[in-house]
Amino acid sequence: MIRVGIIGASGYTGAELLRLCAGHPALRVELATGDTQAGTRVASLYPSLSAAYPDLVFAGYEQGVADGLDVVFCGLPHGASQAIVPGLLGKVGRVVDLAADFRLRDPSLYPTWYGEAHEEPDLLRESVYGLPELFRDELSDARLVAAPGCYPTAATLALAPLVRDGLVDVQGIVVDAASGVSGAGRPPKPNTTFCTVDEDFTAYGLLGHRHTPEMEQNLSRAAGGADVSVLFTPHLVPMNRGILATCYARPTAEHTTEALLTRYRSAYAGEPFVVVTDGSPSTKATLGSNTVHVTVRADERTGWVVAIAALDNLVKGASGQAVQCANILCGLDETTGLSTVGVYP
Repeated sequence: MIRVGIIGASGYTGAELLRLCAGHPALRVELATGDTQAGTRVASLYPSLSAAYPDLVFAGYEQGVADGLDVVFCGLPHGASQAIVPGLLGKVGRVVDLAADFRLRDPSLYPTWYGEAHEEPDLLRESVYGLPELFRDELSDARLVAAPGCYPTAATLALAPLVRDGLVDVQGIVVDAASGVSGAGRPPKPNTTFCTVDEDFTAYGLLGHRHTPEMEQNLSRAAGGADVSVLFTPHLVPMNRGILATCYARPTAEHTTEALLTRYRSAYAGEPFVVVTDGSPSTKATLGSNTVHVTVRADERTGWVVAIAALDNLVKGASGQAVQCANILCGLDETTGLSTVGVYP
């Protein structure tokens, strides 16, 4: 049995990790911290977890509380992991961080996009970006994995086959993506209350959303180091879960939709968590699963290529992705404990 700790277990990603670990045959949760809920039973905050964790209580985080565990997941707000992860490394087997603290390789990007300097730049060189479909070979020996979140995962998997094969111009890529409200986290905010979100559809983070450089970094690596520029606009939609990313790029030569779909099927052949579909991906089709649905179109009339991806932002866009990485780190089949089938209706 693999002994697991979840730092920041009281948030939505932490609750999803608890749910996934409860159904995992090899992961056993021995520690769940949540400073704002310390002393509260997990079942009281999340009744959906009552059957799996009737007696588990959220603990406060203290240095050393996770020592000796095999895998520690960090589900903390951005910036908090930088203070905790250095003290975990060497004291626990592996660390999988779900925040953006260790995702960007260039430390100079953090002041621009996150408003503050990175406190542990040396660890940026060590951390492995946890998107198995692109970087699986780098994961097995990692002691620190930075698991990507929902927007970068959706956009990267939608566009990677195009940029990797030089099928589109990597300058001026446009990503329009919509997210369910759970992507904003559990703590209440004025812009995520029911009365604000219900019956509304709004764009935010205009021209400066912090996930932009992460998308550019991923696509640059897929393109062999080419300079990639992305215009990213996120939107908030009145649903609990889901990401839908619609991406636009200019082709470098004439393509047909049929030929591009064939390329995508080849690129993702054997990938257990990617479905290439002839239809239009839908968020509900991925609900509760660790699967991404992708498609692509060539528009001869306008000269654009359109690539679309849908996923569950709390599973493949967060906690499921982290478990997928942990499976690889622990030598398990990466599909262990993860569903490829969505919940419907």
